[in-house]
Amino acid sequence: MATRAGPEVRAIALAGPTASGKTAAALAIAQEFGAEIISVDSAVVYRGMDIGTAKPTPEERAAVPHHLIDIRDPLQAYSAAEFAADAKRLTGEINARGKLALLTGGTMLYFKALFEGLAAMPPADADVRAELEAQAAREGWPAMHAELARVDAVTAARLAPNDAQRIQRALEVFRVSGQPLSSFHAKEAAPKDPGWSDIPLFTLEPADRGWLHERIAQRFDAMLAAGFLEEVKALRARGDLSADLPSMRCVGYRQAWDILDAHEAGASAELPIDPLRDKGIFATRQLAKRQLTWLRGMPQRRVIAADAPDALDQMLQAVRAAA
Repeated sequence: MATRAGPEVRAIALAGPTASGKTAAALAIAQEFGAEIISVDSAVVYRGMDIGTAKPTPEERAAVPHHLIDIRDPLQAYSAAEFAADAKRLTGEINARGKLALLTGGTMLYFKALFEGLAAMPPADADVRAELEAQAAREGWPAMHAELARVDAVTAARLAPNDAQRIQRALEVFRVSGQPLSSFHAKEAAPKDPGWSDIPLFTLEPADRGWLHERIAQRFDAMLAAGFLEEVKALRARGDLSADLPSMRCVGYRQAWDILDAHEAGASAELPIDPLRDKGIFATRQLAKRQLTWLRGMPQRRVIAADAPDALDQMLQAVRAAA
């Protein structure tokens, strides 16, 4: 299969919000074109986080080779820059085997790092971070989000008011450099690897947002039934993880962690499953909204209506046309 990226990079990308049907589409594309899948997902990199990340099943991973899954312990961080380097290395190895690389997932910053590169940003500053944590303890993260909106409206618009990790980093960058985080994202990161910005990008985006909301609710209910809360309990039982780690800030895990904290503090005699369900579904909807906002900033994408009855057929036809 030829791509616009030329013979040196044989790859296509498939993106979309959570619960839009990417897994089924990716498996169908991979099986038809003999591709190997590279995950573009900041949550499935973590071992022991299977249910809440909707990680591909063992059967799915046996049917098609998958990469960048289960490569980190939840104690470890994994950056967008690391992803871009790993994805490019893996694509070269896949191409050397005579196969197509299919990059699929919903972590839009990873796609940006891959297609456009990342401008160098100020390193972490422990003193500034401590100041921000102390301020957040006094005022709350919604107030910190409001402060971010005053100095970096672009970044604030794509973050939820309780997204502590990302709000803190954005404010840290501003306080250290005097420049908004969005200005670094907008800068040209040089040099770009030849061909990567030209990889065909297909996206699954619903015409009806209600369709996506229903799928999100159904999937969260399925996760709960499959033992999601027990999975989070097992992670907590390790004793070395905390709510501040990137792994535990993932949508669903953060809400379950908070619910378990409240339960252990004696706020309720029984585990409040209904509040967890409500908070988890709401947070997942907010994630999907942010993902769609990112996608609208990718004008090169080719959109397939995820809620169309023949969405999978349309996707396969679009990929064949790019061959």
